[in-house]
Amino acid sequence: MSASSSSCTNPMAGEEAKGGVTVLPVVEDKYGGVMTEISHPMDPSAFSALLQSSLSSWTLQGKKGVWIKLPRQLIGLAEAAVKEGFWFHHAEKDYLMLVYWIPIEGDTIPSNASHRVGIGAFVINHNKEVLVVQEKTGRFQGQGIWKFPTGVVNEGEYIHDGSVREVKEETGVDTEFVQVLAFRQTHKAFFGKSDLFFVCMLKPLSLEINAQETEIEAAQWMPWDEYTKQPFVQNHELLRYMTAICSAKANGDYEGFTPLRVSAPDQQGNLYFNTRDLR
Repeated sequence: MSASSSSCTNPMAGEEAKGGVTVLPVVEDKYGGVMTEISHPMDPSAFSALLQSSLSSWTLQGKKGVWIKLPRQLIGLAEAAVKEGFWFHHAEKDYLMLVYWIPIEGDTIPSNASHRVGIGAFVINHNKEVLVVQEKTGRFQGQGIWKFPTGVVNEGEYIHDGSVREVKEETGVDTEFVQVLAFRQTHKAFFGKSDLFFVCMLKPLSLEINAQETEIEAAQWMPWDEYTKQPFVQNHELLRYMTAICSAKANGDYEGFTPLRVSAPDQQGNLYFNTRDLR
């Protein structure tokens, strides 16, 4: 559920609805709900009273979801909203979003983002050497394990762009995205969220390595056979499957998913699919 936002120019007074009732100024969304953005300081008791009259008015109008966006400097008003039945939907570095469902029946409020998206980059050169790193921090710190460059896709970033960026940041190597080879889904990961991890193949455009000092202990081009013989790889089922998939792709026996820029009714995006077998 999405809605554009409006600012309250006189939040203490609100707006006068039909019947002389004072309500918070809102914009309507396309799902039968409303959203208000509080932009000026307000006494919590006055805010609570205005919120009560607003909810009564919106109930009579048949509204459903009610969204309140609070900037961090006005976070003190959140307590008053919670007392009226609002709950936290999500928070960003500069605001908190609260939501309320008016109808008696079960709500259809969409959940906050439930997944984190990560990538692992399979970069192999013409000598059949794979780009690998050792990390300074995290679960593999100090274990002498060589692994693919990995990272998290940023908000508003496509998977293929994120994989190229992460390789560049960690190793200094320029690459060109080739395909998504596979993906894994797990649950109860980062802050209890689910995790989607995409194995991506990239083509190196440069060979010189300049490892990131803050996160990477070392980086190198390693013979593929040497990488796959690591006990760490051999003893983990997931990594054995990943190496088998990567080997098959390098030998031309496996086809992954290539991104194609496509448009939907109200947005642009990328469709990843097997282009070889689609005629």
